[in-house]
Amino acid sequence: MRIQLSEHFTYKKLIQFVLPSIIMMIFTSIYGVIDGLFVSNFVGKTAFAAINLIMPLLMGLSALGFMIGTGGSAIVSKALGEGKRELANQYFSMLVYVSVIGGIILAVSGMFLLRPIAILLGATGELVELCVLYGRILLVSLTAFLLQNVFQSFFVTAEKPQLGLKVTVAAGLANIVLDYLFIAVFHWGITGAAVATAISEFIGGLFPLFYFSRRNESLLRLVKARLDIRALGRACANGSSELMTNLSLSVVNSLYNLQLISIA
Repeated sequence: MRIQLSEHFTYKKLIQFVLPSIIMMIFTSIYGVIDGLFVSNFVGKTAFAAINLIMPLLMGLSALGFMIGTGGSAIVSKALGEGKRELANQYFSMLVYVSVIGGIILAVSGMFLLRPIAILLGATGELVELCVLYGRILLVSLTAFLLQNVFQSFFVTAEKPQLGLKVTVAAGLANIVLDYLFIAVFHWGITGAAVATAISEFIGGLFPLFYFSRRNESLLRLVKARLDIRALGRACANGSSELMTNLSLSVVNSLYNLQLISIA
C-alpha cells in the first residue's frame, strides 16, 4: 500500500511510513559491527582493534550525507507540496551532485591524512598499517556510502520508503555474505572485511543513483541542475543537527578508544 505525503496520517499509517526508514538506519549502522564480528573471530585482536579505531573517522566523514539528505529533503518536500515538481527535481539533483563532489573531495583528502589521523587516534606499529589498509579501501567507496545516507531521506520524500528499505537490506545482507566468504573462506583477513563493506556500500549508494537517473514511478528524478547556494545553505542549516549528532558520536567513540588504549 502506497502512502502519500499529502494524505492525512493516522498513527497506524505513520508507523507504516516511518518503519522502513528506521530499519534502514539500523542496517546502515551495522557495517562496522559485522566486520568486527568476523574479523575478531577469524583474523585476530589487532585487526579487530584497527577497525574499531578507524571506523569512527569513516562514519564521521559520511555524516555529510545525513546532513544533505535530511536537510535537503525538507526543501524538496516543500517544493513538491507547493506543486513545483520541476523545482523539486532541480533541488534534489543539485544536492545529489554536491554529495558526489563532496564525497570525492573527502575521499581524496582522507587518503593522504589517514596515516597521521590513525596515529592521532592512538594507533602504533602494526596497528597503524592495518588502520591505513582498512581505511583506504573504504575511502574508495566513501562517496557511495555518503550517497546511501543521502538517499535514505530522499526515498521517503519520493514516497518510496519500501524501495529504500529493500536497497539497504540488500546492501547489508551482501556485507554479511561477502564478509563470510572473504574472511572465513578465502582468508583475506582485514582486506576481505574492507572489500566486503566497500561492495555493499556501492550497492547501497549506486542503485538509487541509477534508479533516480531514469524515468521511475517516484516523485523525484535526477535532472540537469545548477548550483543554488541559497538552497544548499538552507539544506545544510536544516540538516546541521544530524551532522552534529553523527559527528559527536564519532568523536565520543574515538575518545573512548583512546581511553581503552591508555588503560591497556
